[in-house]
Amino acid sequence: MADSDPATDGTGHRARLRQRLFEGGPDALLDHELVEYLLALALPRRDTKPLAKQLLKEFGGYGGLLGADPATIARVSGLSEGAVAALKIAQASALRLLQSEVKARPVLGSWQALLDYLHADMAHLAIERVRVLFLNSRNMLIRDEAMWEGSVDESAVHVREIMRRALDCQATALIIVHNHPSGDPSPSQQDIRLTKELVEAGRHMRISVHDHVIVGAKGHASLRSLGLI
Repeated sequence: MADSDPATDGTGHRARLRQRLFEGGPDALLDHELVEYLLALALPRRDTKPLAKQLLKEFGGYGGLLGADPATIARVSGLSEGAVAALKIAQASALRLLQSEVKARPVLGSWQALLDYLHADMAHLAIERVRVLFLNSRNMLIRDEAMWEGSVDESAVHVREIMRRALDCQATALIIVHNHPSGDPSPSQQDIRLTKELVEAGRHMRISVHDHVIVGAKGHASLRSLGLI
């Protein structure tokens, strides 16, 4: 059998993308070209450019696509598990890199690195998720744990849960984080009430609440910066 024609199987085009990436770094490729190349790893015989553009449009951009649930990506696009995994491994690699920046230094001294990590991990989630960063006396990260999914309405229950976990970790400080699937990070009254109750409980237990950060596709809000802590 004759070798495949690069003009029909896309290998020539992908080789050019690869060369641009090697020579120019990540900024050398457009969003759809990054997705196109990722999909090509699992679909080597398919022209993945139209599919990449469709996915980006469907999920509202690169972050929305990589942050989407695997089952949702597969349902919307009809992609195989291998193709979905190619997208999710890109997200996992990016998060691992960002997380390493957070772990390497005191959290309060690397605030932008923390915000970058939180935004990449949570900004595009379709459900509300609450996590807590537990810190030691040097403000180094001890644990980064997802505590629950859903609203923060039952604040008294959640405060007990967070403080109990802080004691288990021997944490002396914490940062609570959650996302707003609407994209708007503005704090709700429930967010403010939970924060105030958490600060009060922490005061009695000598556990500092450094901040409550709300993440959304449109940015983030810090309740400390807003004067609410």
